Amino acid sequence: MAARPHLGRPHPGPQHPDRRRAAQRFGRLAEHAARLLLRFKGYSILACDLRTPVGEIDIVARRGAVVAFVEVKSRARAPDADTLSPAQRRRIVRAAEAFLSRQQDPRLECVRFDLMLMAPWRWPRHIRDAWRADD
Repeated sequence: MAARPHLGRPHPGPQHPDRRRAAQRFGRLAEHAARLLLRFKGYSILACDLRTPVGEIDIVARRGAVVAFVEVKSRARAPDADTLSPAQRRRIVRAAEAFLSRQQDPRLECVRFDLMLMAPWRWPRHIRDAWRADD
């Protein structure tokens, strides 16, 4: 039997429900830890798990005139900064634009897209300005 050519990412197959629940629980804990870290750094949390018609944002945080749209990535091993695809970044930017269009605060001068990388037994890694809206 000849080997089939690789046509992209292989489908991981069905995930066991217990593993899926454990991964979801770890993701929720990682987002909670990210919110705590941001508060410790002086940010106020404006929204969590924000869902818009065009996408979703894990955390919207503000410190002074800076509004940070934070994507939290949690992995069993330390995730890399390139864990977000260009399509994911565009989706987050569109969701941020939808959020900002509903805000009436003129003090929101600076918008930033951050990435928070979380892994068990490692310090969280907060990458400020991880990408720009025009990337």
